[in-house]
Amino acid sequence: MVERKLEIKKMATAGSLESNDILIMISKGEGKIDIELESVVEKQFGEDIKKVIHDTLVEEGITDAKVIAKDKGALDFTIRARVRACVKRGVEN
Repeated sequence: MVERKLEIKKMATAGSLESNDILIMISKGEGKIDIELESVVEKQFGEDIKKVIHDTLVEEGITDAKVIAKDKGALDFTIRARVRACVKRGVEN
């Protein structure tokens, strides 16, 4: 299996602040994946949400990014979709 490695070239966003959604903002990082999370369920699920974001970034070939996530109770599949959309927008020229 060939690993692909993508680079975030510009700031990008995906999602919203509506209930059951998540707003993801991504920009070029400083050599690692850095995730800043603000969530209505952070005490219960904060680490799980960060893991879903991190794992999705790695699956998409991103190893260097600054992510700001504002969660309003999004389910895992929504989080993954928003991260993927954000990566797609961030790697485009």
